[in-house]
Amino acid sequence: MKLNEWLNNEVPNISKSLEEIHKDYFSIDKTIGFEGQETIYKILRNFRSALFPCLCDKVTHDDTRLNITIGNNLRISALNLKDLIEKVLLNDSNIPLGEITKHSEEVVMNLINKFPELRRVLQTDIQAAYNGDPATTSTEEILLSYPSIQTMTIHRIAHELYKEGVPVIPRIMSEYAHQLTGIDIHPGASIGEYFFIDHGTGVVIGETCTIGKNVKIYQGVTLGAKSFPLDEHGNPIKGIKRHPNIEDNVVIYAGATILGGDTTIGQNSVIGGNIWLTQSVPDNSRVYQTQPLPNIKS
Repeated sequence: MKLNEWLNNEVPNISKSLEEIHKDYFSIDKTIGFEGQETIYKILRNFRSALFPCLCDKVTHDDTRLNITIGNNLRISALNLKDLIEKVLLNDSNIPLGEITKHSEEVVMNLINKFPELRRVLQTDIQAAYNGDPATTSTEEILLSYPSIQTMTIHRIAHELYKEGVPVIPRIMSEYAHQLTGIDIHPGASIGEYFFIDHGTGVVIGETCTIGKNVKIYQGVTLGAKSFPLDEHGNPIKGIKRHPNIEDNVVIYAGATILGGDTTIGQNSVIGGNIWLTQSVPDNSRVYQTQPLPNIKS
């Protein structure tokens, strides 16, 4: 059988089979799909342009034009985000059908109303990077090149939507940041001001993790769960505290793993590299491995 004949005779049957399989798992009229995923990426880029307009857009020093640029970025993104929230709420929410549009609009307005405060907090993250890395030469360099700031810009937006109970969209945002930077922060994680991830690659921060102010962590750090308690059907129980608490002024060095919802790292503590912790440590602790004794041959 030649290809054209096969395409005409067999592909319709294969297409029908794929359609039926898909319908068993997804409602085509409700899912935002991959097109919605790409729209979320565009929304994030527009939000970043609104938060950092002089660096993200080619604008003059004319204040009026700058204000228009910021406003346009917010308007188009607000409308697109409202449409996406409506669709995910139709698929995964207990909100009455007639109230979904109103609720979606309120979520978008609540988010954008918080942008001045988010911008202020992001500036503390930039300052933390500047204070914590002697290699940097300017805050502009940090904003344009440091993965920590790119990740935290997205995370602080996604976290606000997560707190509003928006399904799917915050996780798509966080995984976009993960894709761009190698830093995996669940949108549920609560992170205080002046937060800095140095280098960044391989960092994992779980959903119920809480992090205080002025915390610095290095590459390869995991703030995760010890285990997943199961229900009577053998499925993980959701909605429980699973990840650690990191209090103010803590430094966690590369490769450290800290696990458990009942684990707290007290303020002003330093956690050394490659440490494995499943228990709390008090304030002002210094946790480190025993110094290895290498063999040196000349």
